[in-house]
Amino acid sequence: MADRQNRVGSKFGGGGVSSTQQSERERKERLRELALETIDLAKDPYLMRNHLGTYECKLCLTLHTNEANYLSHTQGKKHQAGLARRAAMEAKLARQKGETDVMMPLKSALQSTRSATKVKIGRPGYEVSKSRDPQSNERCLTFELHYPELDDPKSRQPRHRFMSAYEQRVETPPDRNYQYLLVACVPYETVAFKIPNEPINRGEGKFVTNWDTTGKVFTLTLHYLEGQSASQEQ
Repeated sequence: MADRQNRVGSKFGGGGVSSTQQSERERKERLRELALETIDLAKDPYLMRNHLGTYECKLCLTLHTNEANYLSHTQGKKHQAGLARRAAMEAKLARQKGETDVMMPLKSALQSTRSATKVKIGRPGYEVSKSRDPQSNERCLTFELHYPELDDPKSRQPRHRFMSAYEQRVETPPDRNYQYLLVACVPYETVAFKIPNEPINRGEGKFVTNWDTTGKVFTLTLHYLEGQSASQEQ
C-alpha cells in the first residue's frame, strides 16, 4: 500500500493526492479486472504465446510480458482500431463473396465456352514445293496448309512470322544458317518450317500470302534473292 499521507500537498491524516502515474496504474488495474470478468483469453483469436513465454497480439503485432499487460492492450485505442478495421474488411469480403456467388453460373458458362474454343485439333495438313522463277531464276518456296475443321474461316485467318535459330528452343546448338517460318491458326497446332536463313525478296509479287475461305487453304510463297541483290541485302 502506497503511503499517501506524507506527500506534498496532502493533509495529515488524509488520503493524500494521487499522482498521475498512480492514477494511470489504478485505471489499468480496473480495466484488467473488468476484462478478466468479460473476456475469455482461451477464446481470443489474436492472443498467442511464443516460445519465450511472452504473449503476442497477432492483430497489432505487439509483445506483452503477461496476460494482464495483454488485457490492458486490448482496451487501448490501437487494438480497438484494429478490431474495427478487421470488421470492416470482413464485411467487405462478405459482400464480394455474395456478388461472386451470384455471378458464378455466368462465369462457369463463359469459362466452359472459352475452354471449348481452346481445344487443339492437331496439326494441319501441308504441302511444300520448291521451284525457280522462270524470269529471275530465283529460288521459290510455296507452303500450302489445309484447315478443313475450322468453324469460321472468315473471322479466323492463319498468321505467320519468322523466327531466328537463336529464338527457338527445339534444336541445340542453334544453326544460324537456318531460320523458321511459323504458321498459326487456332484451334490447330502451330507448325514451323525450317528454311535457309538467306535474304528474302519482298518485292511486288515475290512474297505472297493467300487465304481461301471456301477451301480453307492458306498459301504462302516466297522468293530468295540471288547474286548481287542478295549481297546488297546482307
